Formats: sequence, structure tokens, C-alpha cells
Amino acid sequence: MRASELRALPLGTRLVVRYRLHGESHGATDALGELVSVDAAECTLRTRRGEIAIPISDIVAAKRVPPPPAPRPRP
Repeated sequence: MRASELRALPLGTRLVVRYRLHGESHGATDALGELVSVDAAECTLRTRRGEIAIPISDIVAAKRVPPPPAPRPRP
């Protein structure tokens, strides 16, 4: 997904975003969450661990994902 496509998504869309890491731990990691905001410089996702701001220039890939499954009742 390109940056322009990301900016066109409605807020609240559930996404997985792969982005590059900087510093000591080079490589990439994923963030799964709801789109809170997006502008020319970064997008912000609300994940289980809180909000994370990801620079657009560090995004390697992004795609929509379906909502989480409903909790199963315990027997």
C-alpha cells in the first residue's frame, strides 16, 4: 500500500504495517492496530500496547486486516 492509499483510508481502519527499525536493532517489525491519524510525515496506530507513530518513510508494507474474532465463550 502506497502512502497516498494509506492517507485515503478512513480512520479506524484495522491495519498491519511493516516498518524499518533504526538504531541498534536494524531490520523491520510489524504493528497491528486501528488507524488513528495519518498525514504526509507519519501514521499513528492504536495497538494493544498503546499508540505508535510510524514515519511514512519507514513503512515497507501495509494492508487492511479483518476485525478480530469475537471472544469464545468458556465451557
